[in-house]
Amino acid sequence: MLELVNAILEYGDICDHCLGRLFAKKSFGLTNEERGRSLRIAHSLAYNIPYKPYEKGTCWVCNDLFDTIPYWAEKAAAAVQGIEHETFVIGTRVPPMMAESEEMLWSDLSLDNPEPLKSEMNREVGKAVSALTGKHGNPKNPEVTIVLNIADDCVEVQIASLYFYGRYLKYERGIPQTHWDCRACKGKGCEICNFTGKQYPTSVEELIAEAPKRIFASDCGVLHGAGREDIDAVMIGTGRPFVMEMQNPKKRTFDLKELENAINASANPRVGVVLESWSDKKTVEMLKSNKGHKTYRILVSIDDRISLETVQNAVSKLKGAWIDQRTPERVSHRRADLVRKRQVIDIGVLGEENGLYRLEVLGEGGLYIKELVSGDGGRTTPSLAEILAVPAKVVELDVVQVDGLPNSGDE
Repeated sequence: MLELVNAILEYGDICDHCLGRLFAKKSFGLTNEERGRSLRIAHSLAYNIPYKPYEKGTCWVCNDLFDTIPYWAEKAAAAVQGIEHETFVIGTRVPPMMAESEEMLWSDLSLDNPEPLKSEMNREVGKAVSALTGKHGNPKNPEVTIVLNIADDCVEVQIASLYFYGRYLKYERGIPQTHWDCRACKGKGCEICNFTGKQYPTSVEELIAEAPKRIFASDCGVLHGAGREDIDAVMIGTGRPFVMEMQNPKKRTFDLKELENAINASANPRVGVVLESWSDKKTVEMLKSNKGHKTYRILVSIDDRISLETVQNAVSKLKGAWIDQRTPERVSHRRADLVRKRQVIDIGVLGEENGLYRLEVLGEGGLYIKELVSGDGGRTTPSLAEILAVPAKVVELDVVQVDGLPNSGDE
């Protein structure tokens, strides 16, 4: 080890921090600075030469970066003032020359126990920031990430998103689940969209996010739903499970029930929510990956005059059936052209209404209901239209039940 120390010192003046980091996994209970100073002393004893302490301002690796820890700690603490948080983590963007210098040593001397410069900087500045602010370092789940940009002498702050979980109900047809950019201008703004950049004036996402954006001083809200209903459908019954992600929130603390009331007051009468808990990114992933059953009530138009009994008999043939569905024409521009097999768990006729037929369908996640009725030109088989041998279509669709976690999802 002392032969390695001797070789390192021959490269030029190096501070105790950088010397100690090259042997970071040796021994315990020492800082890198203490480890480096000890190695320097041991080297002097082993080679029987005068001990020469490190002279400030001469480190060829870090340019005495570690002397600036108080400066960077104060800069970091100032950057997060006004941002509500209890946990943080420090990151360091090291100038290329510093990174190259230490990597050259690692490579030339085949060192197997070094600690990168940025790791020590993260740790030491983190301890200093904690002492200044009273906040806690948490590298696994920080509410705030503070990045030290050494070369540009600035601090960048990244605020972790805030999540809450619940169910939403959509009472008005014609509202998409999420924001859609205008098809003509791709969101830039044009005469067609009245320079809003939006295909539709609002969305479930925007209606739910309006109050939380104000409450949490957030840049925007992103809705992660357990699938989505069609624009012309309503979502009633128990509602659709969702997680709302509030991005870049300056505030994080608020009563969940009061948040629910604020959202409902803002979104009424088009959308309503029932909030169940605070959430996290992991729940979003579960929500997207799980496929649950859905229950729909639909109003069906059939071209020919057919008796209720005939419709009931045709519908009964779909109960429990496995349906082959090629990606519908209406979504083929944004979905892969695949054939999916989905099951109709249950289906029945509720009655006749002014020449139309009211049906209730319980389907596996991903079952396209409109195409189950129409057949989509043969892309879905079997279908109600195929069994009846006459055209049929859904004229009104209500989603009344969507499974929540751990089995969520929809089409």
